[in-house]
Amino acid sequence: MSFVPTLDTDNNSSKALRYIEDVYAQLVARNPQEPEFHQAVKEILASLLPILAAEPKYQNQAILERLVEPERMITFRVPWTDDTGKIRVNRGYRVQFNSAIGPYKGGLRFHPSVNASIIKFLGFEQIFKNALTGQHIGGGKGGADFDPKGKSEGEIMRFAQSFMTELQNFIGPDQDVPAGDIGVGAREIGYLFGQYKRIRGGYPAGVLTGKGILYGGSQARTEATGYGTVYFVSEMLKAKGLSVNGSRVVISGSGNVAIYAMQKAAQLGAKVVACSDSAGYVYDENGIQMDTVRRLKEVERKRISEYVKEHPQATYFPSSSQIWTIPCDIALPCATQNEIDEKMARTLIANGVKAVGEGANMPSTLEAIHLFQQAGILFAPAKAANAGGVAVSALEMAQNSMRLSWSFNEVDAKLQEIMGSIYRQSVDAAQQYGQPGNLLAGANIAGFKMVADAMLAEGVV
Repeated sequence: MSFVPTLDTDNNSSKALRYIEDVYAQLVARNPQEPEFHQAVKEILASLLPILAAEPKYQNQAILERLVEPERMITFRVPWTDDTGKIRVNRGYRVQFNSAIGPYKGGLRFHPSVNASIIKFLGFEQIFKNALTGQHIGGGKGGADFDPKGKSEGEIMRFAQSFMTELQNFIGPDQDVPAGDIGVGAREIGYLFGQYKRIRGGYPAGVLTGKGILYGGSQARTEATGYGTVYFVSEMLKAKGLSVNGSRVVISGSGNVAIYAMQKAAQLGAKVVACSDSAGYVYDENGIQMDTVRRLKEVERKRISEYVKEHPQATYFPSSSQIWTIPCDIALPCATQNEIDEKMARTLIANGVKAVGEGANMPSTLEAIHLFQQAGILFAPAKAANAGGVAVSALEMAQNSMRLSWSFNEVDAKLQEIMGSIYRQSVDAAQQYGQPGNLLAGANIAGFKMVADAMLAEGVV
């Protein structure tokens, strides 16, 4: 893939462009057949041209070469026994990508799609997302190609315990602090923490975040990613004289992020008319009832199609990707990577969407992002908009270290402050490096500068 320069092609810009293209070509050659990782790196590198041209020190010290290569990539087998007594084997991963500004921090994903490419793309994104929070946390990610759907409680517990038996060799409160992600919620975190504690002894509360309140978790952690996405989008709209209040919203997904994005959007006066799961989506012109969705997905663990049995005015459609055909003012993709492609982006634009806020990780393809920017759609990139979860995870780490517990309102206030700061950092960096209004470039540049400057200060390590 070629990179299109976003600056006048002066000598510094030309050198920076060649540097970016060389680093990307080397990355693809060394990491073949990892399309998601290639995509994540390309998006970041393309937006760093202005800062690399303005500050050649980053080229001279091979910062990009070091950034795109994980400090450590761990792969391991996870044997476990199902309820019939059959021994099964899955593959586990942990990428410890960058620790320049703090211990590795990033979630664990249990999903059959998990592979090295997925984990590396998520870990790479996490470097910059974590930096934007202003907390001292580096980038990491992990998971396994295990599908919790259809598994019994006992099977999930045995898998989680086997997974942690190996992972515990590589993590710790000051080394690497995992959390949840797709397929890893409060239940799985509890099993993982219990096994870590059993093996290591003591009560190392800070080794995992997303824990239950009863054993070291933080208030507002469950809500943080969804709330934070809406807080960021609200800041973005407010700067343009617009508001979440009165907006028509479509939110993909029905997991943790989507549920609490629905809740916060509704609290701010929006009407959420659709949500989805991997099998399909529901449309409710009266407004999605978040409490029903939360009970179906978090308690009863049923399909979203069950929603229409309780709300007959709603309609179920067995194709989750078509959710983006519903006209809306605000689109919040909160499901998974690359769910909005070029075709769906064109549909959203044609239907009058005003803002897109990425609650999931990399939910829009590069082509879709380009179309949104061309059309003047307000675009909140994932590494900025969905940073609320990891921000509150860092606050959970702080509470564990101090043996304190803050109230919901205290944590929520800190979350709002952090999301506002991330928005301002993104705006300021975009303006400083000649990309006014481009929050994608601004977020990438702001996160990169913090990490790169720390790397320079620490030497070649």
